Amino acid sequence: MKKIALLSCLLWQVFLLGQNTISGIVTDQSNEPIFGANVYLKGTYDGGSTDEKGTFTFTTEEKGIQILMISFLSFETKEVMLDVSKMENITIKLRESVDALNTVILSAGSFEAGDNAKVTALKPLDIVTTASALGDFVGALQTLPGTSTVAEDGRLFVRGGRAEETQIFIDGIRVFTPYSNTTNNIPARGRYSPFLFKGITFSTGGYSAEYGQALSGVLELNTINEPDQEKTDISVMTVGGALGHTEKWEKGSVSFSTSYINLAPYLELFPDRNEWKKPFQGGQGESVFRHHFENGTLKFYTAFDITSFELDQESINLDELVRFKLNNTNLYMNGSYKGTFGEKWSITSGLSYTRDNSKIRIIDDRINSLENSFHFKTKLKKNFNNRIKLSFGAEYFTTNFDEDFQNPNLPKIDYGFESNLFGAFAETDIFFSKKFAVKAGLRLDHADIMNETTISPRLSLAYKTSEKDQVSFAFGQFYQNPNNNYLKFQTGFKPENATHYILNYQYVHDGRTFRAEAYHKEYNDLITFSDALPLPTSDFANDGFGHATGLDIFWRDNKSIKNVDYWVSYSYLDTSRKFENYPVEAMPNFATKHNFSLVTKHWVEKWKSQIGFSYNFSTGRSYTNPNTTGFLSEKTKDYHSLSVNWAYLLSPQKILYFSVSNALGVRNVFGYEYANQADVNGTFQRMTRRPAADQFFFIGFFWTISDDKTSNQLDTL
Repeated sequence: MKKIALLSCLLWQVFLLGQNTISGIVTDQSNEPIFGANVYLKGTYDGGSTDEKGTFTFTTEEKGIQILMISFLSFETKEVMLDVSKMENITIKLRESVDALNTVILSAGSFEAGDNAKVTALKPLDIVTTASALGDFVGALQTLPGTSTVAEDGRLFVRGGRAEETQIFIDGIRVFTPYSNTTNNIPARGRYSPFLFKGITFSTGGYSAEYGQALSGVLELNTINEPDQEKTDISVMTVGGALGHTEKWEKGSVSFSTSYINLAPYLELFPDRNEWKKPFQGGQGESVFRHHFENGTLKFYTAFDITSFELDQESINLDELVRFKLNNTNLYMNGSYKGTFGEKWSITSGLSYTRDNSKIRIIDDRINSLENSFHFKTKLKKNFNNRIKLSFGAEYFTTNFDEDFQNPNLPKIDYGFESNLFGAFAETDIFFSKKFAVKAGLRLDHADIMNETTISPRLSLAYKTSEKDQVSFAFGQFYQNPNNNYLKFQTGFKPENATHYILNYQYVHDGRTFRAEAYHKEYNDLITFSDALPLPTSDFANDGFGHATGLDIFWRDNKSIKNVDYWVSYSYLDTSRKFENYPVEAMPNFATKHNFSLVTKHWVEKWKSQIGFSYNFSTGRSYTNPNTTGFLSEKTKDYHSLSVNWAYLLSPQKILYFSVSNALGVRNVFGYEYANQADVNGTFQRMTRRPAADQFFFIGFFWTISDDKTSNQLDTL
C-alpha cells in the first residue's frame, strides 16, 4: 500500500512538472479591471475568464510559443504571442471597439438620411411627406439649414452658392442634368422619383475627397438594394397619373415607375398669370434592375423625361407678350457594381450616360442645345482593421456640348465645347478611439479643356464629448470647372475654387437631434463677363471672388409629443461676391440672410390620417433699383409660405391625399423688372416679379397591391 501511495505521488509531481500556469490581469486603457473577459490559448480548449479584479489563471500542457487570445464585448480582441513559460503575471490592456453603435462619426457638413444611417436627420418617407415639397425630394431638402429659399427657381442653393455649385449623384455616379427645364417664375423640379431611393446624404460643405467638381454641396441618392416584396402602385392625381411595379426573383429584382403629367385640366380650374398656349405636359419613367452575385450586387438604373410647354409672359420693356416655347428630352443611364474580394477589400464601380436635348424659342430667337456626358468611376476600399480604413480611386468625365442660335434677321451661329476631366483621390479614416476619429484625403483633377491640374486637400476631425453629443471640424479645398454657359463661348479659364472651414456640434438621444454648425467659405477665380448676359462677344475673366459666413441650426423631435414628429431649421448667412457682371462686391440676389423652416407631421389614429404642415420664412433678397445709386442695395419684402397636407387611409392599401401650398395666399415677391429707359419724369418704372400662381392645390388617390395586403404609399407621399 505504501508503494502505491509513493508511486501516485511521483506520477502527480511528473504531471505538474509537465504543465504551465498562465495568469495575469486584463484592464481597459484607463487601467480599470475588466470582469468576464475570455482568455484562452488559440487552437486549444485551455482557458478561463477574468474575475471582479480582472485577474485570470489556468494551466496548460502546451509548450513553446503560443497565441493567447483575450476578448470581451465592445472591446477589440487582442492576441499575445509568447513562449508559454513567460505567460505568467502578465498585464493586458484592451482597447474599446470602434464598431460599437455609440462610436464617434464624421458628420461636419453632412446630413444623413436613411434607415441604415447612424445619425438620421431625415428618413426616406420625409422626402415627400413634407407639405411644402409637393412630392419633390429637392423641396424637402430646402427645409434643412444651409439652403436659401429661391422659390421661383426650385433648385438647391447652398450656403451662398449658386445652384450649379451643388452636384447630385446616384449610387456615387454623377447626374449631369438633375433638374427639369423651365422658364421665368416657374420652379424647376428634380427629375427623379424618391420612392426608388433608400437614403440620402446631403453635404452642405466639407465633403469627402471622393467628390469633385462642386464648390458648395453634394447630394448623393442611393437606390434600394433589394425591395422587401413584389407590389404594384397606382396613382391618380389632379395633374396626371402614375404606375409603378416591383418584381422579385431568387437573385434579383426589377422596379419601374412611369408617370404622365398634364396641367391643362388644372389650369382650367385654377388659371395663373401666364397666357398658356400649350400647358405643361411631360412623361417620365424610371427603372432599377438588381442582380446579386455571391460577393456583390449589380444595379442598372435608367430614367427618361420628356417635357414640353408654350406660354406668353409680360415684360415691361416690350409692348407685346414674350413668347417662350420649350421641348426637352432627357435620358440618364447608370450602371454600378458594389462587392467584396480578397481579405477585407471592397470595390465600387459605375458608369453613367446623360443625353439632354432642348429646343427653346424666345420670341423669334431659336436655341437648340444637345449635351452628351459620361462619367466612369472606380473606388477600392481596404479595412485593415476596425480602426484604419483606406479608400482610393479614379474617375473620368467627358462632356460634348453643341448649341446653335437662329434668328430670322441674323446668320445662324454654332458654338459648343468638348471637355475631358480625369480625377483621382485617396482617403483614410482613422479611429484612434470610440471618441476620436480623423478623415484625411487628397484629390487631384486634370481638365484638358483648360490644361489645368488642381490638388485638393480634405480633412475632418470628430471628438465624442459624451454618449449623446460630439464636436467636429472640417476643412477642404474645392474646385469646379466653369459651367456650360461660359465654356460654350470660351475655354481659356482656370477652375473656380472655394475653401471651406466648418465647426459642428451634434446631440442625438432618444428620438431627438440637435445640430449647430458654423462655417466660413472663401471663393476665388470666379468667372466675370462684360455684358448683361454671357455672349460670344463678351469679355470673360477669372478675377471674381467672394465669401460666405454663417450659422446653421437644426432640431428634430419625435418623442416629446405623442404621434407628432417635427423639425425646426434656422440659417444665418452673410455673403458677398464680385463675379459675373457685378461692378462691385455685393450680396447675390439668390442669397437670403435669414431662413427659417418648421415642419410638423401628426398621425391621428382615430381619423386614420397623417396631417402635416410646413412653414417657410426668409428675409428679402437684394435687387438693383436704377432710380437710386446703389448696386443690389435694396431688398424685396420677406418671404412667407404655409403649406398643409392631409393623407387619409381609406383602407390599409388605399390613400386619399390633399395638399395646398401657401395656404394663406401670401403675395410673395421674387424681385422687380425695371424699364430700360426712364419716363418723362426721369423715373425707371418697374414690374413686380411674382409667382405664376400664389397657391397650388393637389388631390391624389394612391393604391398599392401587394402580397402582404398592408403595404401602402404613405411613405412616398
